[in-house]
Amino acid sequence: MSKVSRFFKGGGSAASKGRRGPSPQEALARLRETEEMLGKKQEYLETRIERELALARQHGTKNKRAALQALKRKKRYEKQLSQIDGTLSTIEFQREALENSHTNTEVLKNMGYAAQAMKKVHENMDLNKIDDLMQDITEQQDVAQEISEAISSRAAFGDEFDEDELMAELEELEQEEMNKRMRDVRLPSVPSTSLPSRPGKLLACHFKFLTIKPCSSTRKRVEDEDDMKQLAAWAS
Repeated sequence: MSKVSRFFKGGGSAASKGRRGPSPQEALARLRETEEMLGKKQEYLETRIERELALARQHGTKNKRAALQALKRKKRYEKQLSQIDGTLSTIEFQREALENSHTNTEVLKNMGYAAQAMKKVHENMDLNKIDDLMQDITEQQDVAQEISEAISSRAAFGDEFDEDELMAELEELEQEEMNKRMRDVRLPSVPSTSLPSRPGKLLACHFKFLTIKPCSSTRKRVEDEDDMKQLAAWAS
């Protein structure tokens, strides 16, 4: 049985099965079979065209009648080939449209399944409970933040002492240390000699003393000490 016979026989049996039409998969399979059959028909016609053309060349002017008959058959084959090309274009367009329709159907079906699944998931969800849950989460985050700040803050060890009392005690210690240093300082004795009436006279005597050549080291040291004492007493 040829493919053409099986194609039309299959179509008749499908129509006799009942009101249910073929599925997209079945229709696509039939269209692909038809395309394959027409493709083989094209190959056959192209072969016959080449053969008839070769016969026309072979007979030529020697046997014009046979050559003309070969050319006529070639023309009929070319016409059939052109018709098959148009049929294949129509079938290809129909197959692509059916494939797109089938794809859209599957997409819509899967989207419907997803919508039903989402609906089933949301059946056990209550918006009020979700709000309460989010509020509890926010409160617990605030508590965790307070705990973190409390842990990271500096521990106040020893804050039970009064800082003012400690500063007062420190000032007393510094005053005692200062008084102790003042007691260890020795003040110079008051000079027994009377101060000159004019500062210029004492300074003149002092410069005069510096220009006089000393006779001995002991006498010079004594005179220096006396002059320095008188100068210090006058300056104070």
